[in-house]
Amino acid sequence: MADETTKAEVTAEIDPDNLEVSQENSAAPESEITELRLQLNAKEEEAKNNYDRYVRQVAELDNFKKRSSREREELARYANETLVKDLLPVIDNLERAIAHAAGGSDTNPLVEGVDLVLKGFLDTFAKHGVQPVAAVGMPFDPAQHEALAQIESADQPPNTVMEQHQKGYLMRDRLLRPALVTVSKAVISQEKKNDKSLVENDQVDD
Repeated sequence: MADETTKAEVTAEIDPDNLEVSQENSAAPESEITELRLQLNAKEEEAKNNYDRYVRQVAELDNFKKRSSREREELARYANETLVKDLLPVIDNLERAIAHAAGGSDTNPLVEGVDLVLKGFLDTFAKHGVQPVAAVGMPFDPAQHEALAQIESADQPPNTVMEQHQKGYLMRDRLLRPALVTVSKAVISQEKKNDKSLVENDQVDD
């Protein structure tokens, strides 16, 4: 009796139908694992993309804050730029009036008063970072000087500012107005002048 029961159990265990069910059951978890892996990869890719967007947005926000801070600083540093530019012609006229009156021998209280007003303006400008551009005796700097003429000079190197016709002004590191100047150039010898004249005359004859 016991032998028959054992045979039946063995037969059941190797029944082909049971083998098919077992194979189906083993195949099902593998497909589920593959699907889960695909879903996991998709989520990881999505998380990576979201993190990249987050990093970019943080960087953009940081750049925006820095740019806004710089703009606020510039606004505070140069808030009076337009007003100062409008006042520069007034300073020019005061300086001209004083220079014109300086030719007289008598001391004029009015001129002294104008001179005090001018000094007050310049002191106020200095408090706000406004300074005249260095000109006479300095090398010509196209960033700060505007040349109106050139003159020959044996005493100064070429491209040296010889004369200032109108003062230039800086507001901290920003140019408000260039200085109008005359610049030196090398002296041309008489021979070179004669040669130049001959060339010009030949061109006219042609």
